[in-house]
Parts: sequence; C-alpha cells; structure tokens
Amino acid sequence: MAVINSYEAVIVISLKLGEEAVAETVKKFKTLIEKHATVESIDEWGKRRLAYPIKKETDAYYVLFNFKSEAEFPAELDRITKITDGILRSMIIKKEIV
Repeated sequence: MAVINSYEAVIVISLKLGEEAVAETVKKFKTLIEKHATVESIDEWGKRRLAYPIKKETDAYYVLFNFKSEAEFPAELDRITKITDGILRSMIIKKEIV
C-alpha cells in the first residue's frame, strides 16, 4: 500500500506570457495535479509584486495548490515546473501531520 502525504505547492508564473497563457499554465498544472493526486484546494493569489526581480521581472502570478498524493508525485511535479516555459519559481513542501 502506498503512503499518502499532504503537500503544498506554490507556482510563480511570469506575466510576460500574457493573461491567456497564464490561465492555460494554471489549467495545465491543475489538470496534472488532479490526475495524479487528490486536490484539497487551489488558491489563485493573482498578480503580486516579487520581493526581488527574477529574470528582470518585478511582478508575477501566484498560485497555491494543496493536495494529497503518493510520495513519488511531488518529484515529478517539480521536474515539470522546471521545464515549463514561463515558470519563474516553484516550491513544493510536504506538510507535517499534527
């Protein structure tokens, strides 16, 4: 039996893509996570100022995903965020059960 853990992923998307491409990128990751995990919540924070410039950009689109999955999926999700155009930063954290 596979171990199911809770995770939190934040994805920071470049606004240089344009509104439609940002929406498509959010949809792509939403579909990917729904396919391989149980989605608890998706919180689109929207356009926010970055704490420091990344690739000469000062604003970006933030999305927070909370999901439960097997231990192997977050590594695959991280790999996909790294090779997807327009992703400035991403972070996946395993939530501790309290």
